[in-house]
Amino acid sequence: MIFSDAFVAIADPNRRYLLEELRRGPKTVNELAAGLPVSRPAVSQHLKVLLDAGLVNAKAKGTRRVYTVSTAGFLRLNIWLDQFWETAPGE
Repeated sequence: MIFSDAFVAIADPNRRYLLEELRRGPKTVNELAAGLPVSRPAVSQHLKVLLDAGLVNAKAKGTRRVYTVSTAGFLRLNIWLDQFWETAPGE
């Protein structure tokens, strides 16, 4: 189920940082790695987890990949979470 993957993906503080940075606009791995105390390969691994969870997108631009937040991925997550804000039967 994609939601469990998404929750696991956002559980890590480094991945939450990456999402916050991508919320501000598209970025490359090198741009994202500049703000974290981890290696560029580690940032790439974190981005792969976010990609697999459907929370980010990647596009090739020359020899680089540019990452963005996946609106569709967060929409699915929001729809799932919103069901808990609806009034439950008997309340």
